[in-house]
Amino acid sequence: MPKYTIGVDFGSLSARAVLVDVSNGNVISSAVKDYPDGVIDDFLPNTNIELGIDWALQNANDYIECFIDTVKRTVADSGVDVNDIIGVSIDFTSCTVLPVKNDGTPLMNLPEFKNNPHAWVKLWKHHAAQSHADKLNEIARRRNEPWLKYYGGKISSEWVFPKLMQIVDEAPEIYDAMDTFMEGTDWVTWQLTGNKVKNSTTAGYKAMWDAETGFPSKDFFKELHPKMENVIEEKIGTEFHPTGSKAGELTAEMAAKVGLNPGIAVAVGNVDAHVSAAPTGVIKPGTMLNIMGTSTCDIILGDKKIPVRGMCGVVKDGAIPGYYAYESGQNAVGDIFAWFVDNAVPGAYFDEAKERGLNIHQLLEEKASQLNIGESGLLALDWWNGNRSILVDTNLTGLLLGMTLETTPEEIYRALIEATAFGKRRIIEEFESSGIEINGLTVCGGLPHKNQLLNQIYADITGKEITISEHLQTPAIGAAMFAAVAAGSENGGYDSIEEASKKMAKLRKEKVKPIPENVEKYTAIYEEYKILHDYFGTGVNDVMKRLKAIKNNASKE
Repeated sequence: MPKYTIGVDFGSLSARAVLVDVSNGNVISSAVKDYPDGVIDDFLPNTNIELGIDWALQNANDYIECFIDTVKRTVADSGVDVNDIIGVSIDFTSCTVLPVKNDGTPLMNLPEFKNNPHAWVKLWKHHAAQSHADKLNEIARRRNEPWLKYYGGKISSEWVFPKLMQIVDEAPEIYDAMDTFMEGTDWVTWQLTGNKVKNSTTAGYKAMWDAETGFPSKDFFKELHPKMENVIEEKIGTEFHPTGSKAGELTAEMAAKVGLNPGIAVAVGNVDAHVSAAPTGVIKPGTMLNIMGTSTCDIILGDKKIPVRGMCGVVKDGAIPGYYAYESGQNAVGDIFAWFVDNAVPGAYFDEAKERGLNIHQLLEEKASQLNIGESGLLALDWWNGNRSILVDTNLTGLLLGMTLETTPEEIYRALIEATAFGKRRIIEEFESSGIEINGLTVCGGLPHKNQLLNQIYADITGKEITISEHLQTPAIGAAMFAAVAAGSENGGYDSIEEASKKMAKLRKEKVKPIPENVEKYTAIYEEYKILHDYFGTGVNDVMKRLKAIKNNASKE
């Protein structure tokens, strides 16, 4: 009889559950639910408590509500025998972290802390800890910390310790009250199993942990803040479990809420980017995986551990057992296109799209595809939400150059797509110059499924052939694959993620190939992009940061 697993992908805005046939990767049913409180970036819900600039919080209770709702609907809609569902697993945006008590209670749920923003979940794109990241990096460089080079030379404000430093500086009562500071993926898995299990992937990429050397020294953490001398023992922990391993079994209480059998396998929590390697068939070196959505995360497998400037980290077994998984990315991609549509496209375009039965992005893609390369005279820097790689600086901002009184919306739309592709090429070049082989790209996520112009532009600008994942909900399917591994072959699953990938991965047969004459034209424009990239991004002219400081001060008046 066929067996099935469930994967739940916790994204930035919603959770999506899929029920997948373990034998072939086919999705039998799925359900999605937006987080009731969404991304919290202006006021704490139901209060007049205003958040600062670059804050991004979430409500931990939304995660459980969405898990129960989506899994219950997915099971009910599938029509499969519940006895044939052998496991469940989740993946999450990262670094999305929250302070928690020993019994699993988030501090935001305690009456005394519910109105303290630092008690809430800090979403991955909470960038208000940039000054703390700057301090951490300055101390690490001064001390010649050997681990720093394996994080591209900088720790991002998105990662664990800058966020924790912000708490200890601005809300020491929250720091003192928490028993553990943990990733959302681990906390939700705890609620499913009753077991407090932390995963090694987020520890390695986001928390400066190495399987061989452990964490930085107590002296280092003490320099960050006196209270943090024993932060590992007191707030983080030292035991981490690899992806694909079993976190525990679904509790009777949770099983009853979602319509599953208690006792089925629950895999260790995972990250949305890293869990996507297996369902896209990226299980060996040579291919860069781009997970493209609101932002983009890159995963590259390698046989050895090499420092690469601006990478987010490199972790042994971080995505596929037996390989080092390198991570890089861009803070905003789809978010940039959405910003433009929401704020700068005239009403006449929306009217035309409605009249023709298109959505606004389809209309802009159609109009932009009719433009010749370079025809607009525009060039942009893709830093609307800062730069993740290779500059690792969230204080950088976006730039659009070359506008005239004749500039059209479709020209700007195309220039923004090109900017994100130029940013990707800059990342690829840094890896290749460091000795990491990248022969082609595999892409997944909503953007490459919807926008064929984007795919061709990326192929032409990077000069790499692109393979598109057939799976639309790649992270959720990846989570379901790891659930099959946690269940094991004895229960109808698999004993390794490689075995699961061979059966369950799906890729489109047609490739997107770079067009030689387009590659040549874009290379000339890319040279101009690099000049702007280095001028505004490497300290030659810090006007972006000065303007941001002026903005921050003005908002406080």
